[in-house]
Amino acid sequence: MGKDALEATVTVTPDQLPELLLHVAVVRPVFLWGAPGIGKSSLVRAFADSLGLECVTLLGTQLAPEDLIGVPQIVNDRSRFAPPEMIARAEPYCLFLDELNAAPSEVQKSFYSLILDRRVGNYELPAGSVVIGAGNRATDNALARPMASALVNRMVHVHLRADVDDWLKWAAHNDIHPWVVEYLMQRPDHLWAAPPKSEQAFSTPRGWHMLSDALHSYGTGIDDTSLWVLASGTLTAAHASAFRAFVKTVRHAFDLEAVIKGEAAWPRDPADRDLLYFLSETFRARLVKELPASREHASPGLKRFVLRAKTMLTELAEISVECAQLVIAADENGLPVLPSWFLVEVTRDLPRLAARR
Repeated sequence: MGKDALEATVTVTPDQLPELLLHVAVVRPVFLWGAPGIGKSSLVRAFADSLGLECVTLLGTQLAPEDLIGVPQIVNDRSRFAPPEMIARAEPYCLFLDELNAAPSEVQKSFYSLILDRRVGNYELPAGSVVIGAGNRATDNALARPMASALVNRMVHVHLRADVDDWLKWAAHNDIHPWVVEYLMQRPDHLWAAPPKSEQAFSTPRGWHMLSDALHSYGTGIDDTSLWVLASGTLTAAHASAFRAFVKTVRHAFDLEAVIKGEAAWPRDPADRDLLYFLSETFRARLVKELPASREHASPGLKRFVLRAKTMLTELAEISVECAQLVIAADENGLPVLPSWFLVEVTRDLPRLAARR
């Protein structure tokens, strides 16, 4: 498949997927595209459970053609292929072809009749069975081979995206560590990060789940060094640093709201530099969320918040111009994320920030 097809703009969230599968997967094979670690496999297993079907998973990267078509047997002086027991079942089931597009082309070809005709040799999938494939995209720096058009055309293609609201809803019923839940409520943009081109940890729903399990195992007495090791081993470096700083705020009852209310000051200790960066990023996110596009639309309460925000930026710049600059910086494309009227007022009152923008 081409790059444009894999970078589809029409996507579904984890919450939307079950209903779609309920209507589509029961009549046609479905292929689920998505980045690594966003929950494709667990969603398919949960869907199978909802239908009362056993989920049989085949990993494309671990199969050879004979694993699907079986081995020849002589029956009444004739040879016929006997499909493997894991496939040839008497009762309906969910056949999950995970990492299908990572399989060699010969293995992919072996799936043609199974996907389209629901048949392997003389064996036919029982009525009520469903076939679902899944795979990563080439743009995710994951193992992915081109799929032949004949195979592509045999399935309905659905693109899954990570969604923080769906994940937090799931987390509330799956014993996810409170630190992880609270952090992602403040920084929903940190749920997922694009996979790096090198062998480094990166943030995904799966990574956050692994971090949660490890935190539960350690308990609340986990030391800062161990926390740093765990976060660095499951998250993007920037997210790991921010999460570490967040835990400091939790343990010391120090948060941005206290700074806004004037009950606490920006941390000045060089040892708390990571905490200062975290609070600066959180402050930026708060401004993005609350400031209106036009100053005329600001309520009296919001105007008081704006005055306080400018005072906070002045105080922050006295400690670290870099952190103050981070609050008002443009996005990665050079476009402003804060309203222009606010940026004009800030750079007018803080010309040293204007010079660095």
